[in-house]
Amino acid sequence: MPTSIITTEDLQEFKKELLQEIQSMLTEQKNQNPKKWLKSNEVLKLLKISPGTLQNLKFNGTLPYTKLGGIIYFDSDEIQRLMVEKKVLH
Repeated sequence: MPTSIITTEDLQEFKKELLQEIQSMLTEQKNQNPKKWLKSNEVLKLLKISPGTLQNLKFNGTLPYTKLGGIIYFDSDEIQRLMVEKKVLH
């Protein structure tokens, strides 16, 4: 089996290419528009809460929602606004 020698320059070039690829991926992800309307399961994952907690937030009016054809949707902008509004500062 032939042996290859990796030089410092090879590693630096690899590092440069890897960083460019990561930066490209991050820029691409940043340019994608986030979803405007989220379903319940997406909100549960986003906020890392239980279905019961989400039900309570809907029931007490903390988290407004839209019901269309039996499916409940939450406005992602409203969730972001609520998170900023309820932020606790010490």
